[in-house]
Amino acid sequence: MTHSTSSPSPGKRWILGGAILAAILIIVGGTAWFLADRADAEGSAGSGDPAAGSGVLPSDTQLGVVELTVQDLDTMTAYYRDVIGLDVMQESEGSVWLGLDAPLIRLDATASSADDPRAAGLYHSAILYADAPSLAQTLMRVAQVAPQSFQGSADHSVSLAFYVGDPEGNGVELYMDRPADEWVWEDGQVTMGSAPLDPNAFMQEHLDGDASGAATMGHVHLRVGDLQEARAFYADVLGFDVTAESEGALFYSAGGYHHHLATNTWQSAGAGARDDSAAGLRSLTVAVPAASDLDAVAARLADAGVAHDVHDDTVVAADPWGNTVRFVAF
Repeated sequence: MTHSTSSPSPGKRWILGGAILAAILIIVGGTAWFLADRADAEGSAGSGDPAAGSGVLPSDTQLGVVELTVQDLDTMTAYYRDVIGLDVMQESEGSVWLGLDAPLIRLDATASSADDPRAAGLYHSAILYADAPSLAQTLMRVAQVAPQSFQGSADHSVSLAFYVGDPEGNGVELYMDRPADEWVWEDGQVTMGSAPLDPNAFMQEHLDGDASGAATMGHVHLRVGDLQEARAFYADVLGFDVTAESEGALFYSAGGYHHHLATNTWQSAGAGARDDSAAGLRSLTVAVPAASDLDAVAARLADAGVAHDVHDDTVVAADPWGNTVRFVAF
């Protein structure tokens, strides 16, 4: 692997060159499809001004907590705490909330069957880091504690992304954005490539920097059975703008972000409703600024004839495959 000109300490050199390399070799030997599919997954090239979006959803819409049902609560808690670096913020019988300044992941124990990657559900939750040193420190923990969970990396033009899988197969993207004025737009769509990105070089360059430790849920990527049905629900009903399209995937955002949500059919084409007794995704959270925005979401769902619940300042609906979307006001 190529390295930057500065050299890490002997301890760092073993971690960067050994643990991460070992993880990559595991991927090449076992699940190379993961990277091959992603290389063709991103949006069309172009140039122009950033898209303002339709304005149906507020421009400051954010993603919130991703809820997962898990078979081994202790093991999964340890992964998100000790490898990803999240804090345990709240615990109750059978549930753990983890995050940084705010909760990002909720884990709920279940005795049900394992998630099926060919079914509808979670492709990955994506944690967005505020600065490169914070992301580099997270990658170092992956290298030190769970190198086998590393699944690859890519420069997506709008962001620098690294991929891991938790112990029960839920994908996690760890990423940072490039400055928004460097994103390339054409006709309302953003360029998202998939160029090589060396994790060793990234860590060498950024590990010693000033890390804020801040991170949010940047976006959530879902497995669905049909992209046109997904577009009808997430764009036409919920109000997200489609910001990129590719073979087998659609990307959506509010307010000109590159994407807050994505849906793909790479493994799940033709999938029906997900087994709600299986482990995996329970819900994803979309946060909007005001109660009036929740009212507008509920009205669009009602107009479209989509079943939904309104209670405790939340609006909850399921997409055509049973992936639950929870709208809250922040």
